Amino acid sequence: MKHRRGFNPLGMMSAHRKATRRNMITSLFKYERIRTTKPKALEIRRSAEKLITRAKIDSVHNRRIASSRLFDEGIVAKLFTDIAPRMKERNGGYTRILKLGLRRGDSAEIVLLELVDYKLNIEGSEKKAAKKEKVANK
Repeated sequence: MKHRRGFNPLGMMSAHRKATRRNMITSLFKYERIRTTKPKALEIRRSAEKLITRAKIDSVHNRRIASSRLFDEGIVAKLFTDIAPRMKERNGGYTRILKLGLRRGDSAEIVLLELVDYKLNIEGSEKKAAKKEKVANK
């Protein structure tokens, strides 16, 4: 049973786990979408949602707490100026987990962890398709 277990240790020592969490949260806020294993995504989601909730109120105290949990000051600025204002109307549930399947080597379940308001860059793919079509017609 999983009673009184506050977090999943992920089979790592505490320093490794903290560094992994900081790296993955920084990447999530940087790219707004990351691909990882399901247990890591569930742990990262907890921390990321708490940071987004904190970032909704822009104060020096909240910025210091966020910068102690993230590696990059630019990402902290993006969190407070770009991501948190987009989530202002939401009362939680800022991230979603989409299942992708199993990894080939070890059969680990791979998921896509993304911010709820993530939009695919459709313009870029349309330009690439038009460029391919132009090259094919020559």
